[in-house]
Amino acid sequence: MKKILAIFLALVFAFSMAACAGAPTPEPADQPSEAPVTEQKTEEPVASADGTYEIALVTDVGNIDDKSFNQGTWEGVKAYAEANGKTFNYYRPSEDSDEARIETIKTAIEKGAKVVACPGYLFASAVGTLQEQYPETMFLVLDVSLRDLPNPAANTALVTYQEEQAGYFAGYAAVKEGYTKLGFLGGMAVPAVVRFGYGFVQGANDAAKELGNVADVQIKHWYCDSFAPSDDIKTKMSGWYTEGTEVVFACGGGIYLSAVGAAEEAGAKVIGVDRDQAGDSELIITSAMKALAPSVQVALGEFYDGGATAWPESWGGQQTVFGVSNDSVGLPTEEASWRMTNFTVEEYNELYAKVKSGEIVVSNAIDAAPAVEISVDYQN
Repeated sequence: MKKILAIFLALVFAFSMAACAGAPTPEPADQPSEAPVTEQKTEEPVASADGTYEIALVTDVGNIDDKSFNQGTWEGVKAYAEANGKTFNYYRPSEDSDEARIETIKTAIEKGAKVVACPGYLFASAVGTLQEQYPETMFLVLDVSLRDLPNPAANTALVTYQEEQAGYFAGYAAVKEGYTKLGFLGGMAVPAVVRFGYGFVQGANDAAKELGNVADVQIKHWYCDSFAPSDDIKTKMSGWYTEGTEVVFACGGGIYLSAVGAAEEAGAKVIGVDRDQAGDSELIITSAMKALAPSVQVALGEFYDGGATAWPESWGGQQTVFGVSNDSVGLPTEEASWRMTNFTVEEYNELYAKVKSGEIVVSNAIDAAPAVEISVDYQN
């Protein structure tokens, strides 16, 4: 485990740079027949001689080019498979339902999947249904905790992240940069999104207290109940910007596109999520990231290095948490991604060290909003 973790830490320093590369994304060679067919790209998933795929990704709502959670997970699957000579593919459910997710996972297994990666909270029910039926298939489920899937089988490994810490850094940075009118646009109010948002509120509050402008800092907070962009979301964000909101933390798959569209018209700013999204718009001043691709590579390494027949005991039936303690959440600090001038990388590194040492503790509670001194308008 120490060797794998060392590799992981090295990957963390590189993953935000890779996220900006903008490489073309492949389309799946095999999908459920009812799934929409999309244009094939120049890059293809790799199959075995008999047309099967050993490592499979089943997407959450969205696709592997969503510049967010699906894409980050796919990059981890692809990187590990290519580096280790494994066949791999991805599959998209035909709709957003447990039934579609179950059928798509079954398709991946029928096509030879030894490991199925499932990114997102919405997979808890589907994996809970299938893990006993397919004991020889290893499930890697991201953003699902023991609270969501209380009895994971030995063939199921749960991975979660301390999103509240990444959100904290984003909120703190925004206020220290000089913004006082902030917005949090969440997708569905699932635990990971809630943690991002409540962390954002805590970070903004602490920065406002340090600057002595608590009375000036305001946050609008809203869940749009979707992970896909829409005209309705853009209209809502345009309204926020018109009312004076200066920067919006867009947290939930493709919905950031709606925030960016509104920001372009208003001359405002956006904060990205999950991956370094700076390459997608000049208006994105930073991103609250979690090391999706590296954590997937770590997990796959644990499985294959352990004999490729079962998860190690420390992973199977367990929840593994990635956060500041192993340098797996934070803001991108590369020059091309750091678009703040008042809040410096040096100041951020000092803040990061305080969270890592425990001097600053960010609450991960999601049952109630954090107690803060700044004004927060919860609109749901």
